Amino acid sequence: MTEASSAPRPGGERPDGAADTRAKVHRAETKTKTPQEAKKAGPTLDAVRGDERVRTYIRSANQQMGAIGYTEHGERHANTCADGARFILRSLGHEPRRCELAAIAAYLHDIGNVITREKHGQTGALLAKDILEDLGFDHEEIAIVMGAVANHEEEEGGTAVSPVSAAVILADKSDVHRSRVRNPKTTAFDIHDRVNYAATSAEIKVSRKEKQIALYLTIDTEVAALMEYFEIFLSRMVLCRRAAEFLHCSFALVINDTRLL
Repeated sequence: MTEASSAPRPGGERPDGAADTRAKVHRAETKTKTPQEAKKAGPTLDAVRGDERVRTYIRSANQQMGAIGYTEHGERHANTCADGARFILRSLGHEPRRCELAAIAAYLHDIGNVITREKHGQTGALLAKDILEDLGFDHEEIAIVMGAVANHEEEEGGTAVSPVSAAVILADKSDVHRSRVRNPKTTAFDIHDRVNYAATSAEIKVSRKEKQIALYLTIDTEVAALMEYFEIFLSRMVLCRRAAEFLHCSFALVINDTRLL
């Protein structure tokens, strides 16, 4: 493993222009085991993604979030979070099965939105339980995933309760990007639309040696001021800091090459 690694997200090189000490990890390289090894360890993210209930619930949840004016919460967000959560634990040296569970929990974390936005973490955990039981997960793994899904949302009192939960929080809260904005009229943007649209690059970087998890953002300040980012995302960054601490790491926020946290 290199000294530091960067998550499979769009982003540039290190701001200091240093040599490639942060190995870029592409999405196609995120599998933690060979298919044969993964099958022996238990059901994988591919099995979850292939379940018709999961596909339907995520698609319907995304449509409902769009109806009430929220940014994209569909398969793009689910896949981005799954890759990010797996990457974080793998970069910190966690065993492969835990990395896979983090990816599964991150993929399912917003499934409760198919019922309602309020308490969607808790409803999502209950939906995930039945699905994972049917797919053959053992009860201990189901409990880990349920805890991670139920505790990912800061507005619902969520907090890191396991390494898998911490990775899900960090991956979810780091997904701020203009591709999530669904409002076609920039003149009608609210503050959430502006901040997400202003973010042209978001990348998680993990240093196992330095015990640091960092979110690197590039924000177009002509679209949204940095103060607007903190106005709506400060509570998320506090949750990220606590999640990183659960993983025995510090958390850093770097926006436009300037460290702010």
